[in-house]
Amino acid sequence: MAKKIKRGAIYVCLILLALICLLPFLLMIVNATRSGVEITHSFTLIPSNHLGENWTALFAYVNLFRGFGNSLMVAIPATILTAYFSAITAYALAVYRFKGNGWLFKILVVFMMIPAQLSLIGFYNLCQKLHMVDSYLPLIIPAIASPGTVFFLRQYVQSTLSKALLEAARIDGAGELRTFWDIVLPIVKPGVGALAIFTFVNTWNDYFMQLIMLKSSDAITVSLGIARLQSEFATNYGLMMAGATLGAVPIVAVFICFQKYFTQGITMGAVKG
Repeated sequence: MAKKIKRGAIYVCLILLALICLLPFLLMIVNATRSGVEITHSFTLIPSNHLGENWTALFAYVNLFRGFGNSLMVAIPATILTAYFSAITAYALAVYRFKGNGWLFKILVVFMMIPAQLSLIGFYNLCQKLHMVDSYLPLIIPAIASPGTVFFLRQYVQSTLSKALLEAARIDGAGELRTFWDIVLPIVKPGVGALAIFTFVNTWNDYFMQLIMLKSSDAITVSLGIARLQSEFATNYGLMMAGATLGAVPIVAVFICFQKYFTQGITMGAVKG
């Protein structure tokens, strides 16, 4: 009986925590149906009847269809490049024992501690000299070398990959790339899937770097488009909530599609053995 009460209390706490986490998302959806005046003057979780008006005004002010396409042009290549190069680098650092391996890992950890804003001026000057400002390359290329993702996958590879399996593959005559593609990648696929979700979400929601690097209206992304709805003297929060709701749809879709890999990647990589 005591076990059932304890389990019931745990379930109640988990349900309450889930509701607290879902409350901001629900509030965003409800406010997308309300006008800016209603949002400013009252708080409620009851939808209003201004959804059509907000959608019409939203697409009149900002071309979010173009923004969706532009955001996908940044998020998809960045996610693929991050997943591939982080996985193959993490595999090399976790499996091979070569001179300087430990120092490389320590340097990786140090780079994780350096804020990206610290190198922003130098990176922007470099992009100017290479004529890459107002293009998507400065937002995609840094994904090739991401210290945090390599660190995450290295720990995951060490906790899940069997060295005996690699030795068996080499005895059978498999080359290093074939070993990586046919043996290592399927085993660490849950970790790569979790990493892909994080990368896609961070790239899609990125505002700071996109604001610095993108200048023209044709290159506008969803994040920049929603930010443009905020004016200096007045802000229509109904339009902003409608734009934020629309911008959250791809993130939710990606998480639903890859949630199996996300849960496996978090749980399996947490315990060694």
